[in-house]
Amino acid sequence: QVQLVESGGGSVQPGGSLRLSCAASRYTYSDSCMAWFRQAPGKEREGVATISTGGGGTYYADSVKGRFTMSQDNANNMVYLYLQMNSLKPEDTAMYYCAARNWGGYCSFPRTRDFAYWGQGTQVTVSS
Repeated sequence: QVQLVESGGGSVQPGGSLRLSCAASRYTYSDSCMAWFRQAPGKEREGVATISTGGGGTYYADSVKGRFTMSQDNANNMVYLYLQMNSLKPEDTAMYYCAARNWGGYCSFPRTRDFAYWGQGTQVTVSS
């Protein structure tokens, strides 16, 4: 069973930075899609960034473009995802989840229903 474990959340002042990590075990899909989603209280879960595990192409939602950077690393039969978040704003406050899909194809504009595997989430709070 694929397992995803996030870490790196916390509290930061506006303009600050955080780096989220996600460790994926037993994820063997070499040409698929992995993503970071976030969900703020009272709002729907939204996809903020994706990476194609085959070619490495990335997608960013307009709300985070130019501020967030997603990357991937493979080591010791694990897949590691990272989300570098700079110039954080109060509206970035949310629970952040990493997610993985078990099929290939178009990786932009991610939909929650397309992702079979989810982490437990890590809280990011941006406040002065």
